[in-house]
Amino acid sequence: MKNQNVSQKSTWVQMPKNTDFTIYNLPFGVFKNKRLSPRAGIAIGEKIVDLSILQNEGFLSDCHLPEDIFVKDSLNDFIALGKNITRKVRERVQYLLEEDTADLKDHQSRGKAMVNFKDAEMLMPVKVGDYTDFYSSMEHATNVGTMFRDPENALLPNWKHLPVGYHGRASSIVPSGIPIHRPKGQYKDANMETPEFGPSRRLDFELELAFITGKSTKMGDNISTADAEDYIFGFVLFNDWSARDLQAWEYVPLGPFLGKNFASSISPWIVTLDALEPFRVANPKQDPEVLPYLQCEKDHGFDIQLEVYLSPEKGHENKLCSSNFKYMYWNIAQQLAHHTVNGCNINVGDMYASGTISGPTEDSYGSMLELSWKGTKPIKLSDGSERKFINDGDTVTMRGYCENGNIRVGFGQVSAKVLPAK
Repeated sequence: MKNQNVSQKSTWVQMPKNTDFTIYNLPFGVFKNKRLSPRAGIAIGEKIVDLSILQNEGFLSDCHLPEDIFVKDSLNDFIALGKNITRKVRERVQYLLEEDTADLKDHQSRGKAMVNFKDAEMLMPVKVGDYTDFYSSMEHATNVGTMFRDPENALLPNWKHLPVGYHGRASSIVPSGIPIHRPKGQYKDANMETPEFGPSRRLDFELELAFITGKSTKMGDNISTADAEDYIFGFVLFNDWSARDLQAWEYVPLGPFLGKNFASSISPWIVTLDALEPFRVANPKQDPEVLPYLQCEKDHGFDIQLEVYLSPEKGHENKLCSSNFKYMYWNIAQQLAHHTVNGCNINVGDMYASGTISGPTEDSYGSMLELSWKGTKPIKLSDGSERKFINDGDTVTMRGYCENGNIRVGFGQVSAKVLPAK
């Protein structure tokens, strides 16, 4: 692991044990409550720092921000100011929250500037113009290829030469807490003569992370792996809900459609690349050697522990799997470089999901498709029931965090309940 020498910090804010939102993290999000319109905030412990109050009270005057930049329903305009500005805001807030800094701690506006989590509703952090989903875990791709094609040749011929991806539907990405309805569509099993229509019988989750771009490019431009991270603002947890039976029938010849575009759920707090820097690691060795435009001069992996839980409508939470982002074969710099190598332009707020993050062991598989091995190995829950896929009434929750000594940086969670088909 790189960059372990991080200066120790403490804060005057009361912190619950093992909080994801430490002073080392300070992720950005958008919230509102009964009193406040949508606005930008930073998470610390169980509090949200209202950035508009800090700006109005002069705490951010050195950042030279446009007026009312934080009183908006998305972070797009703020992110578009560039990393020099967004980094300066985060560092300034970090200074204000440190134990030995009295500026905000003793200021009359402290009460207005700190909002309790329980009193706030978290919104989509960005307006997503375009969304791309990759397929970058070799373990996941191998598992799927083994199940559906040839165990001896599980990976398709192109898989180790480029980061495979597809363009998804941005309109159906929702923040944590929004229930989703079971999708309907066509499906055709091997034993069926003709396709049938109805609610999906094989609803699944996919454990993913997604990065958000903070700079735009023009058509014809491309981004190198060396410059890619300059364009990436931060990460969210991403649940790529999937209807496996719809997906299997429609997949050929043009790839995912109704089996994927009905819903994707994200965590509401964007964890910046700066916060993740202490957890940077090397990605797995790539063999064969990739083409020059995909080669990297530095490591672009991150040691992010990921977990998935399922809660029946009447029952306790059950841990389904543990995985880690460090397993990804294709890294974020390669994904963005390949995405733009043909001149495809990108915009601020665009979202790029990693693809299912599976590890090398059965308990690290990042989907029910793999965990139950296409339904042949049902998973037993604590209430005695079994799951091959996701039932109506189930709630799926994903959590992610990094730890390095006393330093913890987490994503909170993304959680959604499955409702019956309409």
